[in-house]
Amino acid sequence: MNLATAIAARDADALPSRRDEDWRWTDLRGLIRTVPEASAPLSAAAAGEGPFAALAQRSVQIANGRGEASIEITADAVVALDVVSQGDGSHAASIGIVVAPGVRATLLESYRGQGNYLAHTALAIDLGEGARLERIVLAADDAEGVAVSQAAVELAPQAEFVQTTLTSGARRQRLETRVRHPGSYAKLRLDGAYLLFDKRHGDLTTSVTHAGLHGETDQLTKGVVRDQARGVFQGRIVVAEGADHTEARMGHHALVLSDQAEVDAKPELEIYADDVSCAHGNTVGALDDEALFYIRQRGVPEPEARAMLTEAFIGEVIDRIEHEGAREAARAWAVARLRG
Repeated sequence: MNLATAIAARDADALPSRRDEDWRWTDLRGLIRTVPEASAPLSAAAAGEGPFAALAQRSVQIANGRGEASIEITADAVVALDVVSQGDGSHAASIGIVVAPGVRATLLESYRGQGNYLAHTALAIDLGEGARLERIVLAADDAEGVAVSQAAVELAPQAEFVQTTLTSGARRQRLETRVRHPGSYAKLRLDGAYLLFDKRHGDLTTSVTHAGLHGETDQLTKGVVRDQARGVFQGRIVVAEGADHTEARMGHHALVLSDQAEVDAKPELEIYADDVSCAHGNTVGALDDEALFYIRQRGVPEPEARAMLTEAFIGEVIDRIEHEGAREAARAWAVARLRG
């Protein structure tokens, strides 16, 4: 039983738990004993506009699981998708996104919440041959919310999918992306950043399967956790038999800024082909004392110096966002959380 079905049936026993290897660090069954009643309808006026509305040519809103379920992009465009959860209920939404062959598009996706809700969003994203989509995800769920977003991405030959996921976590939150990569000179970039504080939990999980010749994947995830927050990164790249000439790189790097904060990381490469170029790296540590000393020697107070270093650390991910307006919005979002 999947998560959407568990919510519809209000069956807490069907929620994923630590017994499921892929969910061992984001246990929902141990947290939720009773699935809440269905969320009440939420009007557009009550939901308000999303953070990317002014940057888009078209805006789609999903409010408490209700809204437009299909987005077809047939010409170059910037589309905003705003997912809103409000109240103490539970809801699920399923959204299909199709980018026509040869089209170049940007998807500005946001998650906002208020209340003690349980929310699930499933996305199916299909890119036609030669299509290009940049997806920027900004997840700002409530500290008491439980939210899961799962995207299944299908690439056609010579397609290009570029993604940046930014999150401040929730009571439990998981942002998952699974990509079927055909090879055939298709390109994939998966970036992410989690900025977690208080007791928030953020889980960035990705899985990429290279099925054919001449595929490329580049992945960079960075995180900052403090207080009693918990960050989770799970990244898996599978190079199937026959997927020769695959190039795949994965990096995950996190800063832990307090004794009670935690980061769990599981980067994986599974390679069943011979002629490939693949690598992965993972580091978890504290701020560089030498760099901190160097900045303080120039008269910068310690809190300001720490903020400058963490902003530069996360900035490597944000600088890779190509849409200028979204990049500046992401930078302002990160600064507000790092200095808050």
